Amino acid sequence: MSSFRSTMKVLFPVVALIWPLALAGQAHDGQHDFDFNFGTWKTHIRRLQRPLTGSTTWIEVKGTVVVRKVWNGRANLEEIEADGPMGHIEGLTLRLYHPQSHQWALSWANSNDGTLGAPIVGEFNNGRGEFYDQEQFHGRAILVRQVYSDITPRSYHFEQAFSNDDGKTWEPNWVADLTKISEEEGSAFTGGTEPQHHFDFNFGSWKTRVSRLQHPLSGSTTWMEYEGTSSITKVWNGRASLFELQVMGPAGHIEGVGLRLYNPDSHQWSLNWANSNDGTMTRPLFGEFNEGRGQFMDQEQFGDRMIFVRNGFSEIAPTSSRFEQAFSDDEGKTWETNWVMTFNKETVAQAR
Repeated sequence: MSSFRSTMKVLFPVVALIWPLALAGQAHDGQHDFDFNFGTWKTHIRRLQRPLTGSTTWIEVKGTVVVRKVWNGRANLEEIEADGPMGHIEGLTLRLYHPQSHQWALSWANSNDGTLGAPIVGEFNNGRGEFYDQEQFHGRAILVRQVYSDITPRSYHFEQAFSNDDGKTWEPNWVADLTKISEEEGSAFTGGTEPQHHFDFNFGSWKTRVSRLQHPLSGSTTWMEYEGTSSITKVWNGRASLFELQVMGPAGHIEGVGLRLYNPDSHQWSLNWANSNDGTMTRPLFGEFNEGRGQFMDQEQFGDRMIFVRNGFSEIAPTSSRFEQAFSDDEGKTWETNWVMTFNKETVAQAR
């Protein structure tokens, strides 16, 4: 999981860029717009080679897509595994709903580098979902559009297109038709060529106790206590995992999700975090495990200054573990702990 500063109402300036304000009179509550997608699907993909070059050569790919519910439908995780002439495709999309703008953010990662990309943002209208982003493509800024359409209980159509003329024309480059296999939300992944198991200890359901320092880096000594549950689900045969947290305390309800991704080149993990209040993914922390202890770092803005953030996993045992977050405003010379979580095994079986 990434830093939990979002639960302390510390928002980053980039949020204003990611989430456009909802238009006046736009009242559609879209938190269940992706409910049609839960379950296991067969996918037939057509992928354009060399987009925006005039190419007309398409590659055919077939595979499996699994979509599982998060936050009772206000978020979800999609996994895809497919094979074709270009080789093996293994990826995931984390979708987060923003309750204020009534929009969704879709963030993609593939198992080759374990990096979560910038979100593509949009919404559904009249049964059609459209999502947009501006990205760099071979040194040029282009527009990206993703569309979900022709939605029925057993099938739907997906299309991605690029535009290099500010949206005047669009060239599709990834077209998929999906047919439902079952309602089950199990994993599409049964193995991997380079499985990494640093977070295997964490899979399953846990009783979770949270201690949170009020007003970090202010001299505060007041802590708030929360209790609840967490669930960690295996993705990519352990090379990624989904962390879901639900706890209650005097300050109310904390509901969050963390996506952990392994980078096989750097041999490091990135920890990405979002809470259900704003559905916004924060900056990732990066790090690794050594001698049974995981440490993950990032430099971030807190208030009007830059600080270091450190996440640590320790005291790892078969039925328990400990997580601690700390801030430093003196370039890592001293650290103030502000969030402590202890996990105790609730069930032996892995969640879902």
